Amino acid sequence: MKIQNFASLIALVVTLSALPRPAAAQQTVTAQGVPVQIIVSVEPKHGHEIPTIAQNEVFVQQGHNSRPVTGWVQATGNQAGLALAILIDDSSGVNLTTQLNDLRAFLQQQAPTTLVAVGYMRNGTVLLTQNFTQDHTAAAKSLRLALGYFGAEASPYLSLSDFIKRWPADSSIPRREVLLVTSGIDTVYTGAYQNPYVDASIQDAQCAGVIVYSIYTPSAGHFGHSYYRTYWGQNYLSQLSEETGGESYSLMEPQGPVSFTPYLDKFSEQLLNQFLLTFLAEPQKKVGREPVKITSEVHSVDFLYPDGVCVPAFPQ
Repeated sequence: MKIQNFASLIALVVTLSALPRPAAAQQTVTAQGVPVQIIVSVEPKHGHEIPTIAQNEVFVQQGHNSRPVTGWVQATGNQAGLALAILIDDSSGVNLTTQLNDLRAFLQQQAPTTLVAVGYMRNGTVLLTQNFTQDHTAAAKSLRLALGYFGAEASPYLSLSDFIKRWPADSSIPRREVLLVTSGIDTVYTGAYQNPYVDASIQDAQCAGVIVYSIYTPSAGHFGHSYYRTYWGQNYLSQLSEETGGESYSLMEPQGPVSFTPYLDKFSEQLLNQFLLTFLAEPQKKVGREPVKITSEVHSVDFLYPDGVCVPAFPQ
C-alpha cells in the first residue's frame, strides 16, 4: 500500500466508523426469514408528481417466491441519512475541466446532514482528496483536475471494489451511494461483453448495500476517441448502475456532455425520492446473492433498485 493512501485510509476508518453494515449481516437468521433493507428510488412515469405509496402496496419477490414487506419509509432527514462519495477517474480528459464547477455546486447543495467524500480512481484504488465530512465547502474545494495520463486509468471497477471493501460496515446511516465520473473504459480487461471486474464490483456493491450512479466523461489519450472502447465503457457503466439500483448518465457517443448540470439535477431529484424498503428474505443453504423483484399496485411509478441482495445461510 502506498504511504500517501495509508493516511487517507486511516482517516476514512476513523471518520466512517458509523457507516452501515448490510442489513442481512446484522440480523439473526430465523425460520421466518431475515430482515434485509434495500434503497428504492421512485420515479413518476409521467410528470413530476409521485403519488403516495403505502407499505401494503409494495411487493417483493426473492427468486420466484413472494416475501413479507415489513418496512417502507421515505428517506428524509436524519431518519435516512446519506453518505455520498464522488469518485473521479484520474485518466479523464480535458472535458472534465469545464465540469468541475458543476460538481462543486452539486456538493454545496447537499443537505447539511449528508456526509460527502471526494476521491480519484487510479491504478485500481482510490486516493481520497476529502474524507467523508459534512463540510461541503471543503469537499468542493478538494476537487481538482484529473491527471489525464493513460496509466492512471487501469480499471475503474477495480477501484470501486477497493473503495467499497474499505468502507467501514457498521453504522446507523442507511444510505450509501457513489457517483462515478469516468469513461467506464477498462484497460485491464481487453475483451468485451461480460467483464469480470464489472461483475465483481456489482456483487461488492450489492452485498455492501451501495448504490452506484455514473456520469460518462471521455478519457485522455487514444481510448478517449475510440468508438469501440467508449461504447463498451458506457455499456459497462449502464450495467453497473442499473444492477446496483442507480442510473447511468451518458450520450452513448464518444464525446462527453456539454454540462453535467442536467445529470446532477436528475440525480438530486432521485436522492429526494428514495425509500427504505425492508423485507424478510428467505435464507439459503449457502450465503450468496439472491435475485429480487419489486413491484407495486401503483402503476404510475417506476422503481430503481438493486436486482440482487446478499442473504445469509440457515444456521447449521
